[in-house]
Amino acid sequence: MIRRFNFACLVAGLAGCALAAGMPTHAQDGHETDPAASLSSALTAACRGNETQFANYLTADNAPAFRALPKDQRSDLLKRFSLIDEPGKPLLSADAQNHVVLRCEDPGRSVEFRFGEARVRENLAFIPVTVVDSQQAQFGLVRESGGWRILSLGLVLLDIPELSKQWAEQDLAAREDAIVAALQGLTEAIGRYKRAFGKLPDSLARMGPADPGQISPEQASLVSKELAAGAAGGYHFRYRAISTADPNNQTFELAATPDDYGKTGRKSFLEDGAGRIHAADKHGAAATTDDPPLESENTQ
Repeated sequence: MIRRFNFACLVAGLAGCALAAGMPTHAQDGHETDPAASLSSALTAACRGNETQFANYLTADNAPAFRALPKDQRSDLLKRFSLIDEPGKPLLSADAQNHVVLRCEDPGRSVEFRFGEARVRENLAFIPVTVVDSQQAQFGLVRESGGWRILSLGLVLLDIPELSKQWAEQDLAAREDAIVAALQGLTEAIGRYKRAFGKLPDSLARMGPADPGQISPEQASLVSKELAAGAAGGYHFRYRAISTADPNNQTFELAATPDDYGKTGRKSFLEDGAGRIHAADKHGAAATTDDPPLESENTQ
């Protein structure tokens, strides 16, 4: 699922349209003379997942930058505009003031965008757009090459190369936060295993799903199939039980290392026997107890 952002920073959606009476059809080639029609066509393309049409509504600087993005980033950008996770079914209509209303639907989500009154000043236009049950943002458009092109979102100019870098960093941070939560969840599961069976599990696989009524020390049904196999969220996990002089005080370590350094994550993590999580950018290598605890890193 895509990561959601504040609507004041980025919104949109629509495609494949059921047209309301009295509303103009859109050329969808970037040469509409009405800024609202251009914005509607751009958001239509985003909802549909049509990269070619969407690029028609980007400025001369942003269009080639968009086309040069990797396929997954182009797709992700359209998802961020449409606020849906899959190419959607659009409906186009109008409200009582004849302002555009765009609805974009995929199998799991429906998003409705309501346009406000456009303000046009020579070669610039500004259109407020509200997502139903959400926030409002203002799109800026500029007249360029015989049509209207998306220039800004709120007070921020649309700079696709820079936005791509920011989103990649945010996605990495979200992945790493999820890995920390997974380590904490594994720790809780190991504790439940020990309380149930009187010992630590020999491996993560011992805590994997069991058939109904078949829970045992070999299959305790405490974690997902993926975590039991030691892989989830673009990381691989390593579990090690640590022997002590007192068998009742046996402890363990958990490590998580990115599968594809720089893409699925940068930081490596290690939860030590005292329950502290150490984290550092190890360039894909495993973290150790010599790396800083996560708490001290977060306070810097």
